[in-house]
Amino acid sequence: MKLLEAGTGIDGFIVGECLHAGGMAHIYEVTYTDPSRNAGFPMAMKVPRMTGGDGAETIVSFEVEHQMLQVLSGPHVPRFIAAGDLTRVPYLVMEYIEGQSLQDRIDQAARERLRPSAEEIARVGAAVATAAHSLHQQDAVHLDIKPGNVMIRPDGRAVLLDFGLGWHAHYPDLMAEEMRVAVGSPPWMAPEQVVGVRGDPRSDVFAIGVMLYEMATGELPFGDPQTRGGLRQRLWMDPPPPRVLAPQTPGWLQEIILRCLEPEAQQRYGSAAQLAFDLSNPDQVHVGERGLRARRTSWGVHLKRWLKAAGLHYKPSPLPSAQIDQAPIVMVAVPWKDASDATLFSLRRATERSLGVRSGARLACVTVVAPGDMDATDERMSEVHVQRWQLDRLRQWALGLDLETHPASFHVLESGDVADALVRYARTNGVSLMILGAATHGLKLQRLIATVPVRVAMEAPCSVMLVKQALPFERLAAATMGHVVAPL
Repeated sequence: MKLLEAGTGIDGFIVGECLHAGGMAHIYEVTYTDPSRNAGFPMAMKVPRMTGGDGAETIVSFEVEHQMLQVLSGPHVPRFIAAGDLTRVPYLVMEYIEGQSLQDRIDQAARERLRPSAEEIARVGAAVATAAHSLHQQDAVHLDIKPGNVMIRPDGRAVLLDFGLGWHAHYPDLMAEEMRVAVGSPPWMAPEQVVGVRGDPRSDVFAIGVMLYEMATGELPFGDPQTRGGLRQRLWMDPPPPRVLAPQTPGWLQEIILRCLEPEAQQRYGSAAQLAFDLSNPDQVHVGERGLRARRTSWGVHLKRWLKAAGLHYKPSPLPSAQIDQAPIVMVAVPWKDASDATLFSLRRATERSLGVRSGARLACVTVVAPGDMDATDERMSEVHVQRWQLDRLRQWALGLDLETHPASFHVLESGDVADALVRYARTNGVSLMILGAATHGLKLQRLIATVPVRVAMEAPCSVMLVKQALPFERLAAATMGHVVAPL
């Protein structure tokens, strides 16, 4: 389809300036013909290219994007407004996202020969991972996350664009049915996509890892292969560690990037939320062999992976929402003062049970300290002292939990409003389950006073487990008889 002229009227819209002429579509400014109508935000019209040389994927991707935009919601996707008839004038009208594309940021850094700091890379990466997790929670996978499809709003939030190659569990996979071949953008395609598996949210995690690698090193980890053989190499090969190309890369960032780029999906982050969590808390990232690696993987290792990949049969993925439910972020709120042995014991038992039924869970241990409890004039109770003391206390509380299988991090928050601090932490970090102690007084009083557990249960963006305080029977019996109970 040729470029539309400014001023053209289509189905109640007036076409404006062409904002972008891409390989598969043109993007235009658009307004309502009726000046009394106002969407409340700027709008854009996307019109697919349909010239004689364009392949069937152009039409299929239009249908897929139309299908997905109607059902996706949230701040990380454009709002859908209208669509045109495919047999007459196909178009999609959606919210125009104001901001800068990640590709523009990368190109600008390349022109200025500047490399973004590790902190900036982590900040952008966490925003993109949060956006991807929002899709996965809606049983959708993007499958074409790349810098050109990521817009960064002025407030730092990421918005994902172009869902033409996407997958939704509740709708037919038109792209797979029509194309019958691996479809995607070669530099960012995950290994399982190469062999035709679609619907695994960890494919988006892989793509985010490619972007992080490019921002850290200025190079694409797998280049831009154009043949099936070149694409298949990523089933067994991994790229040079970022520190080989950019020695200033901190170990925690390399650890994160290389985990995202693992050839086998089960070796990557179990969810984009866990990836966002590590990028937002780099001081809590456990730096292992991956993060310290300073040389390329040997050919012997690649050969073993090649032999394994040759006989590997990928299986269809479960629902994305069900898959990420097995890799949640579990948060436990540990009170920092006036906490009884019964409270601490009950919280630990509840946490242990919760981790036991969630094989891919990671644990965030959180405590909230009031500003008045950090008296900078008292050296013994300075802010630094209280932070260190509370972090050590949290680690002591977590002893005995299975932290080899379930990575854990420890956080001391400062706030005069405990409930608000816990809710904000859960919302910011994509927490799936929060565990905290139940109030110790009666229900009648709780109806009159909004206790911390009640407020958290009402306002939290996740599931909340309120734990009743209790000691084991034998300790309780000893306490009843007047015996001294050893600390837990």
